[in-house]
Amino acid sequence: MNIITAHSIETDPKKAARHLQTQMEGFNPSVVIYFASSHYDPDIISRSMQQAFPKADTFGCSTAGEIISGQMLKNSIVAMGMKADLIGEMNLQVVPDIRTMNHVDKAFKKFKNYFSTDPSNMDLNEYVGIILADGLSKSEENLMDYIGERSNIIFIGGSSGDDLKFNQTWVYANGKSYTNAAVLALFKPKVDFSFIKTQSFKPCPSTLVATKVNPEERKVIEFNSQPARVAYAEAIGAPVDQIENYFMSNPVGLVIDDEPFVRSPQRIEGDEMYFYCNVMEGMALNLLEASDIIQDTREAVENKRKELPRISGIINFNCILRTLELEKKGMTDAYADIFTDIPTIGFSTYGEAFLGHINQTATMLVFS
Repeated sequence: MNIITAHSIETDPKKAARHLQTQMEGFNPSVVIYFASSHYDPDIISRSMQQAFPKADTFGCSTAGEIISGQMLKNSIVAMGMKADLIGEMNLQVVPDIRTMNHVDKAFKKFKNYFSTDPSNMDLNEYVGIILADGLSKSEENLMDYIGERSNIIFIGGSSGDDLKFNQTWVYANGKSYTNAAVLALFKPKVDFSFIKTQSFKPCPSTLVATKVNPEERKVIEFNSQPARVAYAEAIGAPVDQIENYFMSNPVGLVIDDEPFVRSPQRIEGDEMYFYCNVMEGMALNLLEASDIIQDTREAVENKRKELPRISGIINFNCILRTLELEKKGMTDAYADIFTDIPTIGFSTYGEAFLGHINQTATMLVFS
């Protein structure tokens, strides 16, 4: 066994870290990744986790809900310990200001020095990255684009949360906490790995072209050369004063090879639409229609079981909007049950990372 999972609902961060340590006693992980409710003090939880696992690299972030095999939790901390026999080589870097890309350059130079290989030349079948970013920075798109230009490998992950307070989120690395920052972990695993991306939406024929935008504010001013609110209302066939009722079930998406990359509307101000993720000028987006989140996720996991000889662990970055949908429909137990027999941790994110920054999606790193 190269992976172990643990969780705690202890409210005191020091006690919670010790509880996790007790559950992993004798396992001796080389890496511990953890996701912690924002009710834990960020400095104390990050320091306590490193003290609990002094021989491991520890990293994680704050959340808007936690996932552990068979359960979706609130106000808890979940963790996965991984042995060196699985994780192989790993280097952890902090980008202390994700609005300043020179910090990303510094991180990638350190990756190059550590692995003796430039990330732009790394084999994407041998290396994989995890990214945890400040979920309120509105900088994930630029960060992912910048990483994509400098790397040949896939970085998968999510944006940190703060239990829907939308005040401040945190990332953690080796005993320290950071805001307006990102943590990058680059691995060369000794086992096979793969990915799951499931968004539980299908494209509709209606197309909305972003003809006027303010990307810094994630704001669309016009779709199809009409006020954004009006064009969206026409696309879904609803009165303009009711369109916010359709945001969760009918977001929009950039469709590539029949695969939607979701952009979720957040709110309306006047005739302008604000999104949880950037929409660039000239981008042609399909209106999307919700499908069955439980069935889609179950099929995605089962298909991955058929593809790999086995699944030894999953890290699940699940959008908070998906969690809210599951809660609204009373389906959180059904979703958690999909992962009951697989060592799994995850969290409800403020955005997902996979070939860019997306919404209303679950992106998962799967270890064989």
